[in-house]
Amino acid sequence: MTEPAILASASSENTAPEGARPAPFAEPTVPVTGRWITLFALAWLGIWMAQLTPVQLLLPVQVEAQLKAADWVDNVVAFGVVSGIAGFFALLAYPLTGALSDRTVSRFGRRRPWIAAGALLFAGSLIMLGRQDGIVAIGAWWTAAIVGFCVLTAALTATISDQVPVGQRGFVSGWISAPQAVGTIAGIVAVTTVFLGQFTGYATMAAFLVVLVIPFLFTEDAVLTREQRPKLTFGELLSGFWISPKRFPDFGWTLLSRILVNIGNALGTTLLLYFLQYHVKVANAEDSLLVLTLIYMLFVVLASLFLGRLSDRIGRRKLFVLISSALQGIAALLLALFPNLTVATVGAGLLGLGYGCFLSVDQALATQVLPDPAARGKDLGIMNIATAVPQAVAPLLGAAVVAYLGGFGVLYLVSGVVSVLGALAVLPVRSVR
Repeated sequence: MTEPAILASASSENTAPEGARPAPFAEPTVPVTGRWITLFALAWLGIWMAQLTPVQLLLPVQVEAQLKAADWVDNVVAFGVVSGIAGFFALLAYPLTGALSDRTVSRFGRRRPWIAAGALLFAGSLIMLGRQDGIVAIGAWWTAAIVGFCVLTAALTATISDQVPVGQRGFVSGWISAPQAVGTIAGIVAVTTVFLGQFTGYATMAAFLVVLVIPFLFTEDAVLTREQRPKLTFGELLSGFWISPKRFPDFGWTLLSRILVNIGNALGTTLLLYFLQYHVKVANAEDSLLVLTLIYMLFVVLASLFLGRLSDRIGRRKLFVLISSALQGIAALLLALFPNLTVATVGAGLLGLGYGCFLSVDQALATQVLPDPAARGKDLGIMNIATAVPQAVAPLLGAAVVAYLGGFGVLYLVSGVVSVLGALAVLPVRSVR
């Protein structure tokens, strides 16, 4: 994860001269530098700390403190409602801000203004969220934070298609998922070991976000002239949100695969603490959860970096997506059929290995099936919906399955089946091996 390690991975390739601006719609051919990859990875580290620490710790505790419910299902449902509302707004924010960044005319480039604006909205909303003590206000400010997250990540993800050649995209995409694992652990450790309170915890995550994103703003970004800017009417904007799977089947199958795999993963991880407490009946569920999370994150980091790089070298994406999705399905089925701590430990490793591989390789695959070079931001925004929204609605869906459809065994069966269906959905893609 260190800068020298990243630099070493790029040192053997010809790199673009610092200060060279990429053309707005051209397919990139010159590899990005180690410095660019480093700043890209640091930005994602700040993003994941600011987004996942609230999801994993700060927000559920804040909601539970206001609800004061005796039944854990009620707490999860309340958290799921708050998260689900935010997910609905993400459904709109991702493609909208992506489309606007595609058309932004600024001497600072197309993407950088949106990266800066999204980071400020995200950080400011987290600070305000830390001051709330009412469930409606909590939901409103968390929604604002997620909109900021979408604005920021829609523009940042588009820089891969703008600037990274196809042969580097698996490796570079790995530096989205690897910081996700590190950021989750780092944020939780920072909050729990320093004993930060509610407001201080949110404010600390906001500070990390801004400090780690700012350096990326000093990388180059293509400048769009007014003559190059695609026309945009309200009707065209709305119609652009629909990409016909009949006209662009590879995009449609990739999107479906991403939705299914992310739903399967989210169902498998969101309620893991409650699974250990109430189904496996582990004596120290919190300690066991930390161990399982560390194992999961370790394999996410290893898989996302090494397997993403391997997919670049052999020029194959679908094979890795198939294997990664199948591993997640196997892990979930093991938890459903053999609910004990030993199997859960094995399952955590398999789930991390599969999801880490999927995050890096599928992101690279997604950039190769985009219909229009002039609409990369908008199209990747639609792809990003398939990552953000399942994570947002999983707590509510999972709680409903556990409470009303048969318990944790059924939950993990559903998770496994959905993940396997996600693997199968990538088979019809023809333009990418």
